[in-house]
Amino acid sequence: MIGRLQGRILAKHPPQLLLDVGGVGYEIEAPMSTFYDLPAVGETVTLVTHLAVREDAWSLYGFGREQERALFRRLLKVTGVGAKMALAILSSMDAARFAQCIEHEDLDALVRVPGIGRKTAQRLVMELRDSLDVIPGSAPHLTETRSGSADPREQALADAVSALVALGYRPVDATRMTRAADDGNGGAEEIIRSALRSASQK
Repeated sequence: MIGRLQGRILAKHPPQLLLDVGGVGYEIEAPMSTFYDLPAVGETVTLVTHLAVREDAWSLYGFGREQERALFRRLLKVTGVGAKMALAILSSMDAARFAQCIEHEDLDALVRVPGIGRKTAQRLVMELRDSLDVIPGSAPHLTETRSGSADPREQALADAVSALVALGYRPVDATRMTRAADDGNGGAEEIIRSALRSASQK
């Protein structure tokens, strides 16, 4: 199994990135909580990973913190929760906030995550409330070096829309959320962060 990768970022198209490890390009899907902290394209990053093997595909998921991977793996064990929904949860709230939602049975907060309905939220609470110890209070952060400039405006907006669609939002809603969150200055990660924050508060 592939449990950890260190390499140079070749491309970032949230929620996907391409990592060059010794000349081999790994396509990795990551939650926005990891994307927010990635260094610029061309720089080196270390990610802990989870490899999902199915009959029709091998999928690699990357995380900047061990607690994110631990929660991702625990979520996959919940009935009806797949990788896409697990990534959406990690992109919409951090692990500590998710633990609070489970502990306090905050279904309203959970159903704001794209793809989660009332029944799924209830199932999450029921199956996870006795295993909150899977979410540590703190964990090592990914190592990184920052430099470079933000992507061009149009590319940042397009990447933000693509990321929100990949997380489960309808294209029309993703476009609306992106336009509302764009202040004209931030890159794709900042736009997505603002859009998700606004969605979680409604």
